Amino acid sequence: MTETGFAESRDGTIVGYETAGAGPPLVLVHGAAADRRCWAPVLPRLAERFTVHALDRRGRGLSAREGGPYAIEREGEDIAAVAEAAGGDVFLVGHSYGALCSLHAAAATDAIARLVLYEPPITTPWHEAASPEALARLREIADEGDHDRLLAAVFRDLMGLSRRQVDALRGARRFWAACLGNAPPLVRESGSVPRIEGCSRFAGIGVPVRLLVGETSPPYQRATADALARIVPGAEVVELPGQGHMAMADDPGLFAKALATFAE
Repeated sequence: MTETGFAESRDGTIVGYETAGAGPPLVLVHGAAADRRCWAPVLPRLAERFTVHALDRRGRGLSAREGGPYAIEREGEDIAAVAEAAGGDVFLVGHSYGALCSLHAAAATDAIARLVLYEPPITTPWHEAASPEALARLREIADEGDHDRLLAAVFRDLMGLSRRQVDALRGARRFWAACLGNAPPLVRESGSVPRIEGCSRFAGIGVPVRLLVGETSPPYQRATADALARIVPGAEVVELPGQGHMAMADDPGLFAKALATFAE
């Protein structure tokens, strides 16, 4: 049984979230091309231990009403508003682009007690997360209003999936339909991915931080996590055995255990 809640961000954006379970507060932040529903496979396990707040990031689902122009810093303020509404002392978990937003949240409020970042996209000397050429192509497609093509381009050009993998995702009709509904914000988010040197702003984060990396993810993910861990004081990198970028769906038990271990 879940309940719906809302928090108002600093710029007036209304951030919606679903709450389930009982225990210490846990806030979940989804990545790009997703919404709060991506946590459904693992939510029941987490709700056994935590009061879980799964939010929709601005421009999606319960948070479609935006109060101001986009900037990733505003996303951090959105998450901070939910963390404060949850009562503080929050365990914050961000996935992919949501992990970047969560970093900004940790810099925006003292309501966060610990932070898990699962494979945040960051441009480094060894991996270009969003090249200017790729961004230009995405803007052209977005201007044409072709969300299916836009989504495929993001998966292929930014996430590195093959055409066969993209076709397989498109064949999962329920998944693809959910992603299509979240396609419009993809261009602005892709253009907001930072470079590793720009992450020095997070050197002042003073809460425990754990960086999760899938064992089967591309090697650049581990190298990127290690580089970010050298910037954020006390951060540690933990590998999820046998997993890639979506452990919360592919092995909910393992993912829930990884969070519970850090909470302890």
